[in-house]
Amino acid sequence: MQRALIAAILVGAVCGTLGFFIILRRMAFIGVGISHSAIGGVAIGLLLGIDPLVTAGIFAIAVALGIAAVRKRADLSEDAVIGVFFSGSMALGIVLFSMNHGYRQDLFGYLFGNVLALSGTELWLLGGAGLLVVATLAIALRELLFIAFDEEVARAYGRPVDLLNSLLLVLVAITVIIGVRLVGVLLIEALLVVPAATAALWSTNFRVQIVLAATMGAACGVIGLASAYWLDIAAGGSIVLATVALFFGSVVVRGRAR
Repeated sequence: MQRALIAAILVGAVCGTLGFFIILRRMAFIGVGISHSAIGGVAIGLLLGIDPLVTAGIFAIAVALGIAAVRKRADLSEDAVIGVFFSGSMALGIVLFSMNHGYRQDLFGYLFGNVLALSGTELWLLGGAGLLVVATLAIALRELLFIAFDEEVARAYGRPVDLLNSLLLVLVAITVIIGVRLVGVLLIEALLVVPAATAALWSTNFRVQIVLAATMGAACGVIGLASAYWLDIAAGGSIVLATVALFFGSVVVRGRAR
């Protein structure tokens, strides 16, 4: 429970911070595509006897870069490209898992999270990856805000727009992987979107939004984990429900305030 608590705070804060950029860039569906694509990587790891989090991370990053590359070259909408990668990766995972029925229990843990199975080594790796994501966002903050407002103007000023877009997708992939143990690949998208969306209801200042999103993500991680402990329910679902409850509560309060 101690490791689970630390993980819930860390993952919630990292997801909230990155979620600000996802909401600002209207990239929620990209997060869904990348998070669900990790299922293919998990299946590959389990079948090959390799740590599934390692193969899922490599696979998710490859999908993120693939989305960026195809979106740049193909004359298709962004949603269409993401849909292709999303469905293809999911199908690959299902086919691979169907080849060995003994892995179904393992699959359930990766789909919906199993934070109580987190080892000390995994917690250290999670912390290092989370620090990398937050540090990268802090360094590239100005550039990411610039391209969020107007990509064409950013290109005219010589900013590496394509590189920054690819970087953001890779950070989403890394964050998905560090959150797999907490809420699973099917629910991690909620942590990437809901706290940041809630923060946007309370402030129009970007820096305040980032702090609020990180704080709300961490707080919901703690509340959800505590609820799961006392009510004997799934931790991943409980954490996500805490974020959703906070969002709708904010909508009601803000509506009455107006």
